Amino acid sequence: MDLGKLVLMTRSCRRFDESLLIDRQLLEGLVNLARLSASGANRQPLKYIIVNSPDTCQKVFPFLAWAGYLTEWPGPGNGERPSAYIVVAGDRSVTDNFGIDHGIAAQTIMLGATEAGYGGCIIASIKRQELADSLGLTDNFEILLVLALGKPVEKIILEDIKDNDVRYWRDSEGNHHVPKRKLEDIILKL
Repeated sequence: MDLGKLVLMTRSCRRFDESLLIDRQLLEGLVNLARLSASGANRQPLKYIIVNSPDTCQKVFPFLAWAGYLTEWPGPGNGERPSAYIVVAGDRSVTDNFGIDHGIAAQTIMLGATEAGYGGCIIASIKRQELADSLGLTDNFEILLVLALGKPVEKIILEDIKDNDVRYWRDSEGNHHVPKRKLEDIILKL
């Protein structure tokens, strides 16, 4: 797939067809893409927890916040929840400074998921200690991000930003609208 089209199609999706499971081998392939990506000082301090069983997914879901701007929406309901997660953790035995490695890894995984026909959401609003306890993670690992993955069931519409309002929103049909700044507004002319 053309990179421009792939980037355009890789949107934050928050509603999925929960019945469509994602094979562990595909998830390992996505983690492998992250493994091959750039890492500050080539330290490679990230570790990944692959979650793709319905029972374990139910252990992850309660510790995530879903959409800050959609204050009336508590997150996806039954049947629309992710069918897999990739928990990105920093390994403190390697370094205490994870830099931007987890951002690079997360976007790489999301691009790979989109190319494979799935969607996802990079979640940083996490009850980290509770999730670590639920998963049995030891103290030398710091949860950095959770990537929620599944087959998207929502339509996401990109539109030009209006009145400098960056808040995404849903219309009466449930379509998810995402305002984006125009290219000429983000390139500085010196």
